[in-house]
Amino acid sequence: MLDLVSPFSGKISVLIRYCLIAKKLEGCGKNLYIGRGVALKSIGKIVVGDNVSIHESCYIDAVGGLRIGSNVSIAHQTSILTFNHTWADPNLPIKYNPIELSPVEIDDDVWIGCGVRVMPGIVIGKRAVVAAGSVVTRDVPPATVVAGVPAKVIKRLV
Repeated sequence: MLDLVSPFSGKISVLIRYCLIAKKLEGCGKNLYIGRGVALKSIGKIVVGDNVSIHESCYIDAVGGLRIGSNVSIAHQTSILTFNHTWADPNLPIKYNPIELSPVEIDDDVWIGCGVRVMPGIVIGKRAVVAAGSVVTRDVPPATVVAGVPAKVIKRLV
């Protein structure tokens, strides 16, 4: 896991975080911003497009695979998960049961508000907006605004 907790927030710190991360990602476009305190698990399974910002204190576990398109903004304290726990074997404690991998895909031109939870297996369509505090449990159609727990379409964009 790469945990980018840093007491520094200046341009030099941003550059250092970029240099540390860009080489470890499966794929990395141009102009990636990573804020302070971002935790990235399974970083080698993440593909990032151009002009992506992942703001402070986000938690991303990409063990199941994660693709982030271009022109995407992920606001602070967002969590993205790519696996589910199972409980199929009653002879094992739940915590020791196997996990199910489910990749997440975030298409181009997406804005994810602060404190959002994106659950495993989700596709967020192009030009979508996810309102702050939402829990995304279903795919998000392109050109929509979703909000709530669970997130539901509240508006269609032009």
